Amino acid sequence: MSRAHNNKQLDDFSLVLGGPLFQFFIRARISTDTLGLLKRRLIVISLFTWLPLLLLSLLPGEPTGNAIKVPFLYDIEVHIRFLLALPLMLLAELVVHNQLRPLIRQFVERGIVVSEGLPQFEAIIGSALRLRNSVMMEVLLIALVLTVGHYLWSSQMALGADTWFSVLVDGSHRFSPAGLWYAYVSIPFFQFMLVRWYFRIFIWARFLWQVSRMKLHLEPTHPDRSGGLGFLADGIDAFIPLLLAQGALLAGLIADRIFYEEETLLDFKPEIAAALIFALLLMLAPLCVFVSRLIQSKEEGLLEYGALASRYVCEFEQKWLRGAPPEDEPLVGTRDIQSLNDLAGGFEVVRGMRLFPFGKEAVLKTAVLVLLPVLPLALTLISLNDLVKRLVDILL
Repeated sequence: MSRAHNNKQLDDFSLVLGGPLFQFFIRARISTDTLGLLKRRLIVISLFTWLPLLLLSLLPGEPTGNAIKVPFLYDIEVHIRFLLALPLMLLAELVVHNQLRPLIRQFVERGIVVSEGLPQFEAIIGSALRLRNSVMMEVLLIALVLTVGHYLWSSQMALGADTWFSVLVDGSHRFSPAGLWYAYVSIPFFQFMLVRWYFRIFIWARFLWQVSRMKLHLEPTHPDRSGGLGFLADGIDAFIPLLLAQGALLAGLIADRIFYEEETLLDFKPEIAAALIFALLLMLAPLCVFVSRLIQSKEEGLLEYGALASRYVCEFEQKWLRGAPPEDEPLVGTRDIQSLNDLAGGFEVVRGMRLFPFGKEAVLKTAVLVLLPVLPLALTLISLNDLVKRLVDILL
């Protein structure tokens, strides 16, 4: 198998370059086969989901102003959903495509996937690409959105008050023209884009799980303290826009209820905690498939380096303590002592090897990215006068 062929297989890996919607975007000239035309895609899709809501909400005869509690222009959640979260999910496609492929190459370039395992590694990549391109899976996702997704959204329909998209008439919700587009076009499209991302992360997790079942060469003394798999934690950076989108959705939901239902940010501690746990599982759970391999590598390393250290210590003691040291080799400056110290350092590296291919930094980074869009809502817990007074006290 030629090196050029191997490079081609590795370069083909992408979680986003495929599927019926991707092909439709290309034919609609809002994307290229390498995810070009990002600005055009952002504008077209945002206008498709948001602009009709604005225009339809301004139709003559539609309730506005004091007739409803939440006019369209004051609905924070809908603007964040379609003008911030959705563009971030589209941006995430390009970022994930560009940043995950170099990570995949590390399995080969670091020698983690041994040469005889390359055909199996390429087969795993091919399997991931076939699942990514599956027409059936996207059809199932659409069906899921139009059934379960619509039911969940309508049963927990945003606010309990009359809004720009729905008013309560005889105990049931009646959609306005803008509400019909919102309920049957904008929301389903957004939900599809979101669950499509969850499906892609499932493909990523499945790919990593299949790789973890291969014969891998892990180095227990690797400086990353993860057997050489520490590079996988860098994959979180590829999902930064997606994590920000998740946080923005949560912030929009909370903001509407703070401003229109007289709730406070502290009332949403369970929702914030649930969103945080979900994001951590979404990003870090796929990496945990290597835990058993890391435990095995650590145990083998401790045994091997322990045996090596025992042999070296025995020979060192025999040479310098119990035997007669060589007359032509002075004790001061001898390399034996430095080697003993190096061996002890290597043993400590093995003993300090992590059982996960990520550290506290990855957990903290994920949490910060999700909570960052919610942070401005903390200002609702304190009045502007109190905030200014506290700032003055701090500065003066």
